[in-house]
Amino acid sequence: MIIGVPKEIKNNENRVALTPAGVSEMKKHGHTVYVQATAGLGSGFADEEYAQAGAVVLPTIEEVYAIAEMIIKVKEPIASEYPLIKKDQLLFTYFHFASSEPLTHAMLEKGAVCLAYETVEKTDRSLPLLVPMSEVAGRMAIQQGAKYLEKPLKGRGILLGGVPGVPPAKVLVLGGGIVGTQAAKMAAGLGAQVTIMDLSLPRLRQLDDIMPANVNTEMSNHYNITRAIKDADLIVGAVLIPGAKAPHLITRDMLKLMRPGTVVVDVAVDQGGCIETCTPTTHENPTFIIDDIVHYCVANMPGAVPYTSTLALTNATLPYAVQLANKGWEKACAENEELKKGLNIANGKILYKGVAEAWNLPFNEELVLANA
Repeated sequence: MIIGVPKEIKNNENRVALTPAGVSEMKKHGHTVYVQATAGLGSGFADEEYAQAGAVVLPTIEEVYAIAEMIIKVKEPIASEYPLIKKDQLLFTYFHFASSEPLTHAMLEKGAVCLAYETVEKTDRSLPLLVPMSEVAGRMAIQQGAKYLEKPLKGRGILLGGVPGVPPAKVLVLGGGIVGTQAAKMAAGLGAQVTIMDLSLPRLRQLDDIMPANVNTEMSNHYNITRAIKDADLIVGAVLIPGAKAPHLITRDMLKLMRPGTVVVDVAVDQGGCIETCTPTTHENPTFIIDDIVHYCVANMPGAVPYTSTLALTNATLPYAVQLANKGWEKACAENEELKKGLNIANGKILYKGVAEAWNLPFNEELVLANA
C-alpha cells in the first residue's frame, strides 16, 4: 500500500503520525511511505531520519495526498485539506466528528473512508488509541491548571500544593477514566486536596484503593457537583462518551457559584466539552475568561509536548496501521472488530451511531465489507 504522512497544520500541532521507526516497520512489510518535508521536525525527527528509514520525502502536502492510498495523521483534516482528499482514500487519524458538523459533511461529500483513533475499541470497552493521549492530557491538565492559578494569569493566586502552615489548593476532577485518574494522581503528587467524581461505584472503589490519602472519591451527580465547585480552585473536566458529545456537567449559570479566579480545564473540549462555556482554544491563545472564571480549553493539549506524545501515540497506532496497510481497510475491519468500531464514515455513509445522532443524520448500522 502507498502510505502518506502529511505535516500537521492545525495551530501549534507539532506531533507527527509516523516516526522513522514506524516507516521502517512499514517498509519491512513491503509498503511505500511518503512523508511531507519537515513533518517530523516538531517532534524531533529530521527529514534525513525518515529518508534513512526508507521513506520518500515530498516537499508539499498536495503531493502527499495526491499519491497516497492511506493517509495517517494525528489530528482531523482542517478546511484547507478537504479539497486534497480523494474518493475512497483511507484516513486514519483522530476525527472527533461529534464536535464538528462541517468536518462530518465534508468527509461524507468527499467519499473518504474515515477510521477514527478515538473509537477503536477493545472487547473490554477500553479505547487503546485514546489511552496514551488521555494519559498525557490528564497530566498536562494539572500542569496548565497550576500555571493559570497564578495571579498574573488571572487565577486566584494559589500554589497548588500549598506550603507548611498554608492549606493546598482544592482540585475537583469530573470523571474517573484515564484522563481523570492521571489528573488526580498528578494533582495529588503536587500536594493538592483532590476530589474525583464518577458515575460508577465500582470505579470509585478502584480509585479509592489506588489513590493516595489526599484524594477523595465521590459519586457524580448534579447536587454534589454544585456543592463542590463552590470552593474548588481548579476543576478538570474529564468526561468522555466514545464518539459522542460530552454531557454538560457544569452550565453557564453554575459559574456564578464559583470564586473569581477559579480555573477550569476541559479536556473533553474536542468532543464538545463537559463545561457548557468551554469552546476550543489553541496553544497560541489557550484561555479566555467568563464571569471571572479562567477557561483553559486547548483541543490538542498533547501537541505541546510532541516528543513524548508522538512516541506514546505511535506505539499504540502502528500495529493497527500495519494491519490496515497489509490487508486493506475492508479485510482488516472484517477480521478485527476493534478496527471495525473505528470506522466512522465510509462509502458516503455514517457508520458510527454517536456521530449520526450528534448531527441528526442517517445511521447505517450494517456495513458490507466487499473485500472481506
